[in-house]
Parts: sequence; C-alpha cells; structure tokens
Amino acid sequence: MRITSTKKTIVVREYQLDIGTVQVFDNYMVATFDEGATVTLERAYQIIGISEIHFRNKNFGYISLRRNSYAVDPTIYNYLRGLDNLRAFAIVSKKEIDMHNFKIEKLFYKKPMEFFIEFENALAWVRKRVKTTKGKK
Repeated sequence: MRITSTKKTIVVREYQLDIGTVQVFDNYMVATFDEGATVTLERAYQIIGISEIHFRNKNFGYISLRRNSYAVDPTIYNYLRGLDNLRAFAIVSKKEIDMHNFKIEKLFYKKPMEFFIEFENALAWVRKRVKTTKGKK
C-alpha cells in the first residue's frame, strides 16, 4: 500500500519574467530561467520584489530549477544575503557544470545553500529549513 500526502501543492502565483518563470508557493518559490538568459542585479531585484510581496513577514525558501543553461552575476548573492527571511537556497540540476558553478556561487552567498539532483530532495530540504527556523531572526 502506498501512502501519499493528501496535502496538495498549490501555486499561489506564477510570474512570467523576460528571463523565465517564477512560481510562488506557500513558503517557497521556484525559478526556471530561459536558455541563454543572464540573471543580472536588475533582474534579481524583480525576484526580490516578488519575495517581498508574498513573504514580507514570513520565512521562505528559494529553489533554482536549472533545466537550461544561463549566466548568473555572482554579485547578486551580496544582496540576497541581506534577505533575513530567506532561510534556504537550493539549486537543482543534473548537469556537472552547474555543480561546479554552485561551488563558486556558494562562496559569494555564505548562507544555507545546497545542490540537488532531484527536485523532491531540494523541496524537502527547503521545507525543513524554513520550518525549523520559524520565528528565529
């Protein structure tokens, strides 16, 4: 017998940006960017703005679903570090190059950040981090 969760995951809102899609859920967001896109500081501000709309007074996690190859300006992580309520940052990819890039990105971010091959594992980690840090500042 298989026991599955009766709690359905519901997309609260989906944003179509010029570089990809951001889906907002109850306590996390998932970003999927287009092939060849460049995530600049200006575009990161759009994502930060989305997080402020939905998670202003609540902890949340961020999952970067890296299906496509795209560039990330590493200085973005200096600004993301300032988001006190961003409790977990997960990158999901099966590509080896993304694993190498993650090691570099992690040097800039300096907060809880993990790399996953499977989305479900990333989601479980993000939910656990957000849940265990509730109420902490």
